[in-house]
Amino acid sequence: MKKYFVRLWNALWDSTDLDERAIAAIKEAKARIAEMKKELADVKNAAKVVVEQSKDVVDAAKGKKRRGRKPYYKNKKKKKN
Repeated sequence: MKKYFVRLWNALWDSTDLDERAIAAIKEAKARIAEMKKELADVKNAAKVVVEQSKDVVDAAKGKKRRGRKPYYKNKKKKKN
């Protein structure tokens, strides 16, 4: 009797594509999670840059000198009329 139910159970699973759909759904979910991790890393890096630049804005409001790369003035030419 036990063998009958085991064979019946296996036959039911073989006749449906539920397990294939479940495997495909898991594969899709894993791919989406991987993409989300990449995007979150990008957002994290962008947030770091924003925090660093906001500190510069606060310092400018306090009257401190500009930090970072200085502008390159040698290429500026005066216009002659």
